[in-house]
Amino acid sequence: MYKYGVADRLLRFLLPVALCLTIYLYLYPLFHGCVFPATHGSTTSSLIDTVRRHLPFDHAIDASSNSLTAPFRLLALADPQLEGDSSLPKPDDAFIPTLRRRWAHLSATGLHDVSPFLELAREVVLHDVPEALGALRKRIDLFGNDYYLGHIYRTLHWWTQPTHVAVLGDLIGSQWVTDAEFEWRGWRFWNRVFAKGHRVEDDIALLDGEEQERIFELGDASWTTRTINIAGNHDIGYAGDISRTRMDRFERAFGKANWDVRFQYPRSNATLVAPEVVATSHPSLHLVVLNSLILDGPALSDDLRSETFDYLNGLINHRLRPVEDRSSFTLLLTHLPLHKKEGTCVDAPFFDYWPDDDGGGVYKPHGMREQNHLSEEASHRGTLQALFGMSGDRDAPAQGKGRNGLILTGHDHEGCDTWHFVPAESAWSTSEDQHEDKRETLWDVSKWEQANQATSHTGVREITLRSMMGDYGGNAGLLSAWFDQGEGEWKYEIRMCGLDIKMWWAVHVIDLVVLGLSLFSLFTHRLHLHLHARSGTGSRVVASPHDVKTTK
Repeated sequence: MYKYGVADRLLRFLLPVALCLTIYLYLYPLFHGCVFPATHGSTTSSLIDTVRRHLPFDHAIDASSNSLTAPFRLLALADPQLEGDSSLPKPDDAFIPTLRRRWAHLSATGLHDVSPFLELAREVVLHDVPEALGALRKRIDLFGNDYYLGHIYRTLHWWTQPTHVAVLGDLIGSQWVTDAEFEWRGWRFWNRVFAKGHRVEDDIALLDGEEQERIFELGDASWTTRTINIAGNHDIGYAGDISRTRMDRFERAFGKANWDVRFQYPRSNATLVAPEVVATSHPSLHLVVLNSLILDGPALSDDLRSETFDYLNGLINHRLRPVEDRSSFTLLLTHLPLHKKEGTCVDAPFFDYWPDDDGGGVYKPHGMREQNHLSEEASHRGTLQALFGMSGDRDAPAQGKGRNGLILTGHDHEGCDTWHFVPAESAWSTSEDQHEDKRETLWDVSKWEQANQATSHTGVREITLRSMMGDYGGNAGLLSAWFDQGEGEWKYEIRMCGLDIKMWWAVHVIDLVVLGLSLFSLFTHRLHLHLHARSGTGSRVVASPHDVKTTK
C-alpha cells in the first residue's frame, strides 16, 4: 500500500506537468510566435491570421485573410546531417563479439588459474560494459534525433502551411559512407524526418532544351509536399572528391543538383500589377537550385564541373529575365556561402587541398578538399555578376543594379545574415571614364543589421541559415515573398523559429514516466480490488459452517 500511495501521489503531480509540457511541445510554433510574415501588418496580425486558418470556419474569413497571406511561403531548413554507423562501434567491436573473443582467448590460454578470470572480468566491467552502454545511448540518440528533426518539420508544416519546403544541404552526416549506409540514411530522411514529403520529380528538374522553362502558378498545391533538396558537402563531397557515383546516388535519393523553375501569379491576378507600372512579363519568382560545391576547382570530375557550367550558361542566356524586369524575383538556393572577409560570420574564408596522391582514385591530387566559402571569383563574377547581373558600371543595363532577389545558403551551422554590395563611391560610368577597360566592379560585404543601403550602388542579401540540428536550437526559416503592386516589384521578409532539443527529450521522458506510473497505478488498483474481493469471499465461506453450527 505504501508503494501504491507514493506512485499515486507522484502521478497526481506529474500528470498536469506532462500535459502542459506536451501541449507546449506540439504547439510550440504558436507559443513562439512562429508564423510566415504577412504582406503587410505586424507579427501579431500574422499570428492571428495563422490561427484563423486553423479554425473550422476559416472559409468564412478567407477573403479578409488572403490579402495578408504571401503567395510564396518557403519553409527553409539547413544541415540536418543525419548520422549513422560512422558514429557507432563497428559490428566486430560490439559487446557480444568482443565478449566471445575474450572468452576464446581465455580458453586458449588454459583454465587452470583464477587470475585470467579476474582479468577478464575486470576488462568486461571497466571497458566493455561502459562502451556497450555508450553505444546503446548513441543508438537511442540517433533514433530520437530523427524524430526530433521530424517533429520540427511536421509541426511547422502543419502550423505555418508553407507553399514550398527546402533543405539547404548536408542532408546526411558524411559523404564517405557506403552505398548501403547512404540508402539507410535516405530511408530515415524520407520516413522519419520528412515523412509525407517527396523529392522533386526528374520531369520537373530536367529540361528538353536550354530555352525551355518550367512554369507553375503560385498556389499550386502539389508543391506543398515536395521537398527541394540542395546538395551539401556531406552528401556528395567537395569538388576534389565529387565523383559521378556519389552524384548519381544523391540524385536518385534526393533529386537533381542543378535545376530551376518559375512560379508566377495566376493569370486571373494580373490586376496586381498597377496600371502605371510597366512590366515586361507577368510577376513571377524564379527559384534556382545550384550545386556550388563544384564551382571551385581543381575537381575530381571535369565532366561534372563542365555540366554545372553548361547549366549556368543555359540559365543565364535563356531563362533569366532581363535585369530591367522588376516583375521577376530570383531566389538562389545553394549550400556554400559566398565569400566574406574574416570576422563577418563565424566561418572565416578557408580552403584546403588534397595532397600529391589520388587516394586510390577517390580524390584529385591537389584538388579541393574543403572550403568554408566560395572563392571570390565564383562569388563575385560567377554569382553576383553572372546570375544577378550586378555591376559597378552605371551605363550597364538597369544602371548595373541587377536583378531583384535573395540568396539562401547553409554550411555555416551558426548562421549569418549579410549584404553583398557595390559601394556607391566605387561605381563609374563608361561614357565618362577614359580607362573603362581597366575598371572592375569592387565588392564589399557587411552584416545585414549594419548595412546602409543608401551608400550602396547595388547589392543583394544572403541569408546563411542556422542549422536545424539540436546543438543549434532546431532552427527553421520562414520566408514570405510577394509582388507589391504599388511599387511594381517583389518584396520579401523572413523570420526564424527554433526548438530546444533538451525540451523535446525532457517532455518525452516525462511522458514515458507518467505512462509508466499510470500503468503501475492501474495495476495496483486492480490488484488491490482483486485481493479485497478474494478476502471478502473467503470470509463468507468460513462463516457459513459456523452459522450452521450455531443454528443447530
